[in-house]
Amino acid sequence: MNPAAASPGASRPSATGAGSGAVGILGGSFDPVHRGHLALAQAARAALGLEQVRLMPAAQPWQKGALAASAADRAHLIELALGEQPGLVLDMHEIARGGPSYTIDTLRELRAALGPATPLVLIVGGDQFDRLDTWREWQALTEHAHLAVAQRAGAALTPAAAVQAWALPRRAAPAAALRRPAGAVIEFAMPPVPVSATALRAALAAPPTPEGEAQLRAALGPAVLDYIRAHHLYRNPHGHQETAAHDR
Repeated sequence: MNPAAASPGASRPSATGAGSGAVGILGGSFDPVHRGHLALAQAARAALGLEQVRLMPAAQPWQKGALAASAADRAHLIELALGEQPGLVLDMHEIARGGPSYTIDTLRELRAALGPATPLVLIVGGDQFDRLDTWREWQALTEHAHLAVAQRAGAALTPAAAVQAWALPRRAAPAAALRRPAGAVIEFAMPPVPVSATALRAALAAPPTPEGEAQLRAALGPAVLDYIRAHHLYRNPHGHQETAAHDR
C-alpha cells in the first residue's frame, strides 16, 4: 500500500491539519473506481475546504449482490487512481472490519478514533440522499458527522418525505457547519460526470477495440485500466447491478 493510503486504524487527520482539519468520507463499492468518484471527492474537498477525503471501499455493500472484483483488487485500483490526486487517500476501514458495510457503524468508529472535535463529513450523491431512509439508523448519521450532498447541475434532489422533513432543520452553509464536528446537512455543487460503473463493467467485458480502450482509459485512468487488463478483471459484466445507494 502506498504512503497515501490510510491504514484501518489510522482514522485521524494528517499532520498538516494539526488534528483540526475537516475529514471527508466517500464510501462505495468502487467496482471499479472511475473518474466520477474522483470528481465527486475533489468537488466536495474544494467546496467544503476539507483537509482530506478518504475513499473507503465497502467490504460487502448490503444493498448489492456479489461484487465483480475482490476487496484487494478494488482497494489497489483506488491506490492507482489516487496517484496524482492531492488530498485524497484510501481508507481500508470497512474492508478490514469485514462483513456487511453499514455507514452508521463506520461513523461511530471513526468518531471514536478522531475524537469529539474534528469535523467529519460524509459525502453522498443526490441519489443516495433521496433514498437515505433505506439506510440503517439513517437518522443517527448526523450525530457523528455532517452529511454533504452533491447537487449536480440539472438534477433536482427528490428525497423521500421523511428524509426531507429530517434534513430541513439541519441544513446549513458549509462555513457555519464546519465550525462544529457534526450535525448539519450541507449541499455543494458538482458538474455532471457521465460515467457509471455498470456501463464500465459492460465495456470491460466486451471484446476490446481501439476506440473502446481509449474511452475506458479516459474514464478509468491509464494505471487503473492497465491493472484491470493485466489481472483479467471484469470479464463478466454481471458481477452485480448497482442500486441507487451503495449502502447501508
